[in-house]
Amino acid sequence: MKFNETENLETKEHLMDKARKILFRCKRRLGLNSLGVGSHVDLPAAWTEAIYLAQCKGEIQEEALNMLCTSLDHAPLSCSHLATIIFIAESVLYRICCDASQKSYLYSSEIKLIKIGFLIFLRLFVYHLYGYLDGFEAQLIRLQPHLYALYFCDITYSKFPNIHSSLGFIQKTGEVICTPEKLSEAHSDPVAKKELNIPGTRYKLKPYKKRQEVSHLLWHCTVVWSCVQNQRPRLNEVLEHLLKHKEQLQKKFWLDSVLGLFILGDAAKINISCLKTLMKLGKDFISRCMSPQNQEEKKDSDSPWEWNLAFIYITILGDICLHATTSSLRKTAFMGYISCEDLSKYLELKNTKSAETVELRAANFLDLLKYFSSQISDNCCQMTWTVYYGLVYNLVKMNRELDGDESQDGLRNLFWKILQRIKVEEKDKRILNAIDIAEAELNNTINPFISSTIKAPRNPSFFRYTGRRLAYALSNLFLPPVSPSSLFIKRRKKEQKQMIYKIPKQYQMDKKVIHIILRKNFPEEIVQTYPDILTRTDVVLRTIVEKQWEKEQQIRLYEEEMQRNEEMKRKRKEELECYQAMMKRREEKIHKKTKPYELPGWNSPADSEFLICGSSSDDLRRENL
Repeated sequence: MKFNETENLETKEHLMDKARKILFRCKRRLGLNSLGVGSHVDLPAAWTEAIYLAQCKGEIQEEALNMLCTSLDHAPLSCSHLATIIFIAESVLYRICCDASQKSYLYSSEIKLIKIGFLIFLRLFVYHLYGYLDGFEAQLIRLQPHLYALYFCDITYSKFPNIHSSLGFIQKTGEVICTPEKLSEAHSDPVAKKELNIPGTRYKLKPYKKRQEVSHLLWHCTVVWSCVQNQRPRLNEVLEHLLKHKEQLQKKFWLDSVLGLFILGDAAKINISCLKTLMKLGKDFISRCMSPQNQEEKKDSDSPWEWNLAFIYITILGDICLHATTSSLRKTAFMGYISCEDLSKYLELKNTKSAETVELRAANFLDLLKYFSSQISDNCCQMTWTVYYGLVYNLVKMNRELDGDESQDGLRNLFWKILQRIKVEEKDKRILNAIDIAEAELNNTINPFISSTIKAPRNPSFFRYTGRRLAYALSNLFLPPVSPSSLFIKRRKKEQKQMIYKIPKQYQMDKKVIHIILRKNFPEEIVQTYPDILTRTDVVLRTIVEKQWEKEQQIRLYEEEMQRNEEMKRKRKEELECYQAMMKRREEKIHKKTKPYELPGWNSPADSEFLICGSSSDDLRRENL
């Protein structure tokens, strides 16, 4: 690019100024201050600009990647974004395989780029569940070589579980969404190859299956989130049924489990029962993976999905420790129900580890830290050191994100003391490497979105809104609408968005319906019947018409009242003008200013009556004039 290759200072300053202007415009289009919602937001165009700006080296690259990562975290999911999402996926995979992985050192921009890839493929998997990838086979075929090349990057990133975990999710998601059996047909068909090389054409393969099988664990997590958001009374019953499906945290439903953990984690930020259920799931899964029987069975085989899922669970738990709605939720997620005496004993710095075996009491952050620190050794399994790596890595990020927040000084002080204990006691280079990488990743404290004169908050290091966006999208897919009014509002918002972001005809697709299997095992109280869409729409329309009629009736009554008041004022004004004109004519004729029934010099009422009665008709007629 001209920006990276130029050596002239004047040209470089001109291009830098132009790039900064594009960054500010891109920030407004992304809606970073409004969570990606607003009439000024144009996400596809802004994402495209950001991914292009990310090719500029230096400060512009860091700022563009920060903006793109933040936007993908909180932006809502929409079908109109799908073409741009696939384009970004191809760009990110190309950068990872052909540029980032070939460098001799690990850069912060490289970590951010892989984070963006994780968020992109997380959205692609949701679109796959919706059935929206039907018709995008040509774009998915272009992803296949890059996905294949990712397997050669495993050795490069095997020492960094924070990156390796994201790459594992991208690889597994790519295997699912690219559907190798369908893509192989396109590769073997010469007509397909010819049409795929023609720009502007799309090869039509067999459509996606309308019925996608998902795990009951993911379905129950979505129901739990819906119950928390809508304050349903059956929450405890749904949580009990969720725990019955904890065995589905397995390789077959690995991707569904990742979505379920994100959704349940978002509900755990609000409700303590959901947090306890999440920790029970985590404890049961880690205990099964770390059991001696399981370790013996998996000794010769590689099971990366286990530690990947545990790593994602730790990341979600760290997000809850920072962003839960109440302090009790944050405290429970981090240290459980530990007493102050036990905590003070743990915080005492010691140079030797305790010889006593540590049991996993709960799956809160501190208990996991105690458990895996006691299990770490040179010959430990990959699950042990990668999860311990993730705990230390997320602890550094949690400590850094609370820097400058006076309201969280107590929690940050606790994080700092635990980190000091780890730095003193831990001798494993892999774990100490986690501290260095986390500090290097969070070293950039400049916020590119606001003025430099304002104290800039640090860029978020956790996916704070991802679980909420996934839960909202999947609840619309799996569950019926809550009320007719919400249905009408959602449909109206969808129509407005379609007016703002016009989709080409070739990208317009109908929503596919997903059927959940084995629902007969659920109680009848949970699955309730709802009126059909025509009945709900009629109720909404009737309510709107009645409200509009009442409003028009009030306006009509007010206008009639105002018209009557104006008519009365007009009549009074005419009577006054008529009376003044009569008095003026009388004064001109008789040269008197008295009223018609008054005569000068007559003070007695009897005299007045005599005069009036004795006067002739001509005199009376004259007086009236």
